[in-house]
Amino acid sequence: MSRLPAAQRKEQLLDRASELFARHGYARATTAELAKAAGVTEPILYRHFDSKRDLFVALIERAGRRTISMWEKHLASSGDPADRLKRLLGDNPMVTPDGRHDYLVLLQAITEVDDEAIHAAINTTFHNLHQFLKKELERAQSDHKVATRFSAELIAWLLIHIGLGYGSLSALKIEGQGVDASGTHVQDVLTRLLIGKAADRKGEE
Repeated sequence: MSRLPAAQRKEQLLDRASELFARHGYARATTAELAKAAGVTEPILYRHFDSKRDLFVALIERAGRRTISMWEKHLASSGDPADRLKRLLGDNPMVTPDGRHDYLVLLQAITEVDDEAIHAAINTTFHNLHQFLKKELERAQSDHKVATRFSAELIAWLLIHIGLGYGSLSALKIEGQGVDASGTHVQDVLTRLLIGKAADRKGEE
């Protein structure tokens, strides 16, 4: 068993836990299985996390940080509010190779929301995602790229609702969901509804 710096070992444990929870579920996975999957002993696991619940909470918090980091990276090269919003609409972490396991874990939290620590982590994570989207929408509205009939606050929640729905159906492997016979995707519809013809012009540049 190789020795890793504490921070690197903690990330490794989170990676293995994410994969294990995604396959077997939070309730069924044991700390013994988590330790075995990471190639460590249970005492080493408990050196980094006090319990399976603490590890689950850490995964929820990491999923939120990773999502915002991914969005920031994809937006870094664009200063145009309409283009930035279009990029966000195409960035659903629930269906990316890197984010899929994280969000499968988040979906499992539905059965654990009566646990105060898990509920607090979920609540904070989604409010952080909402605030990020809200700021981008406010920026687009200030630049007259998005209509102000509805508040940025409400539209941001709408995007989260739609993103979770699409991601959940993808996780359930529903064939053909989110696209029609012409090849038009729900993301295309959202982009056109929010940004209008500015989205088309940006795509032609």
